[in-house]
Amino acid sequence: MKNLVFVTFLWAFSFSLIDVYLAGSVDGDFAVLTRVVLAGLCFLPLTRWNGIPTQLKAGTTLVGALMIGITYLCLYRSFLYLSVPEVLLFTVTTPIYVSLIDDLLNKRFSPIALLSALIAVIGAGYIRYDGITGDYLFGFVLIQTANLAFAAGQVGYANLVRRFPTNYAQHNFFGYFFLGGLLITVPSFLIFGNTAMMPDTTIQWIVLLWLGLGASGIGLFLWNKGAVQVDAGTLAIMNNVLIPAGILVNLIFWNREADLFRLAIGGFIILISLGINGYFGRGKPKKMAPES
Repeated sequence: MKNLVFVTFLWAFSFSLIDVYLAGSVDGDFAVLTRVVLAGLCFLPLTRWNGIPTQLKAGTTLVGALMIGITYLCLYRSFLYLSVPEVLLFTVTTPIYVSLIDDLLNKRFSPIALLSALIAVIGAGYIRYDGITGDYLFGFVLIQTANLAFAAGQVGYANLVRRFPTNYAQHNFFGYFFLGGLLITVPSFLIFGNTAMMPDTTIQWIVLLWLGLGASGIGLFLWNKGAVQVDAGTLAIMNNVLIPAGILVNLIFWNREADLFRLAIGGFIILISLGINGYFGRGKPKKMAPES
């Protein structure tokens, strides 16, 4: 749980950094590719090429293709069709996908996890609802694709690590995650990238460096590691805690307008959902063997 909380605040800064310094001025495909490359370089020296089960390698690669490849590329493209409030509003369906995919993988149905996720969606939706503009169907599909890929990736990783134990610590095979991201982002940049929109200021490069090493490298590793340690209901809810956290950071550091009343009420609803899942839920999975 502590890993998920830490990454929540880590990523809360990322939203504002992208909005203020990159959106509309740096090519999205290049930004995503840069994040994948920088994060991958962090884990390259730690990666073990022998002794890791083939299924674990392939599964981690697939998770990376979903979480940092498809998710990020769809998210960046959605801004061409949706306003920022609409993008944020439509991302609140991720907890539902988390709960349903986890149940599907484990051949069960957990109504408490689904109920707590739905309550969290209500809380996050209450915070971000500012009205919806006209033609948004295609943008909505892009966001739902991103949500589904991100949910499938984190749930898939948690189930994968539990089912394929290894003598190596998770950081020894997480490099395959970024290999999966490269399999998606490299072709996308070569086909769709706009070389006329490259970073041209020092601050843009600094932001990309931080997003690659911090948000994508450390952040995605700790988030997925945390996903292994909690139940699906808690994981689903933590996906939406990002929304009020991101608003608070934006308000404090960039003085953006925010409805504090909505923020307080929505945040309280999300906390209620977390409490319901913790009290009535199925609990944490069995702990894994300590990492070396």
